[in-house]
Amino acid sequence: MAKLLLIAAGGAAGAVLRYLGAGWGQSLTTGPFPLGTLLVNILGCLLIGFLGAAFAGPILVREEYRLALLVGFLGGFTTFSTFGWETFLLLNDGQKWRALLNLLASNVLGVAAVWIGYRMAQRWYGV
Repeated sequence: MAKLLLIAAGGAAGAVLRYLGAGWGQSLTTGPFPLGTLLVNILGCLLIGFLGAAFAGPILVREEYRLALLVGFLGGFTTFSTFGWETFLLLNDGQKWRALLNLLASNVLGVAAVWIGYRMAQRWYGV
């Protein structure tokens, strides 16, 4: 139970920081490009790469705290970091074709699913 509460607390903190960080990043530009989201995603990837390596080696952290940071906080901050980490692990393990498949499938199918969901809502609710 404590593990789940730590993950939830990390997720809440990550979500609030994502909102604040993306808003700050977006304020740096006047155009429509989602700079704030890009900055949050890149920072999340940097953090999960650093923490993933640190926790696997020199820094020993109890499982519930590792999960609170990696799953909770970074999951709330950006799931893009998990996508980046998992794709990196495939590449690092020499599975370049699976990494490429994950990269293409996640992006293409993700955007396609957004499009389908949007069109469904348009049809059902007339938006």
